[in-house]
Formats: sequence, C-alpha cells, structure tokens
Amino acid sequence: MAEISRRAGVGSATLYRNFATRRELLEALYVDEIDAVCQAAATIAGDSPGAILVAWLRRFYAYFTSKRFVAAELLEHADRDDPVFGTGYARVLDASRPLLRAAQQSGETRTDLTLEQILDMVAAIAKIPGDAGYRAPILRAALESLAPADQHDPLTDA
Repeated sequence: MAEISRRAGVGSATLYRNFATRRELLEALYVDEIDAVCQAAATIAGDSPGAILVAWLRRFYAYFTSKRFVAAELLEHADRDDPVFGTGYARVLDASRPLLRAAQQSGETRTDLTLEQILDMVAAIAKIPGDAGYRAPILRAALESLAPADQHDPLTDA
C-alpha cells in the first residue's frame, strides 16, 4: 500500500482513508477496468457492425492483458467465486452482446459462435506467453476467422 500511495503521489493516510485494505483497493481497480471496457462497448465507432465488434474485441484484449495482473492480485485475497468476478463478467457480457448481435445480423460475423466462446478465445490468446508482438498476429488471425466462411467446414464435412 505504501508503494501504491507513493506511485499515485498521495499520502498513505489518503489511500487508507479511501481503501482500508489492499483488497478494497484491488476491487476498485478491477471495477474501474470493467467500467472502462463496458463503456467502450457503447462508444466504439466503426464503418460497420462487424468492424465495431472487432474494434471492441481488440479493446477487450487490451483490457484482459492489463487486468490479469490486478485479478491475480485480487485472487490472493479472494477466490474465483467471489461476486466481484461474476458481476464483472456479467457486465462485460451485457455490454458487448448487442455488438455481436448487430454484427451477426448484418452478416459480417459468423453465427455459430456465442459471445462467451469469442471472449474465451480472446482471453486465451491474451494468456499466451510472449510479448505483444508475438501475440498480435495470432489475435489478428482469430479475429479474421469471425467472418462467415464461404466454404464448407473441413472439420465437420467428410
């Protein structure tokens, strides 16, 4: 907490007045990040519903790569069943569901994937070891794969 107050440029007393425990501070940081990614779902602009969805998924990826450190710290003081995690995920789903629905209705995004599957895919890419330059082409390929396929599916067709 002393290091956090030093980096924030405030006194320890100010920090403790607002956040009595490390967990309270971590929860506030986590909630702020959830707020930002949900706000982005409402404000991202683009040429088409598919482009808006992809732009937001890139924002979600950036959020996920930065929040995993806060979440890991928070998990030291709570468990995965803590309501702060469930509520945050539900808010992200609620904020982004209209983006996927619009992209699918416009025919720009495949309809055989759920929002949860797409977010899991983006989160899995964010967890790949290596730097951002290593993960960038993987993310790009995954996001490009959201476009509807013009051909048969080689995994299910004989």
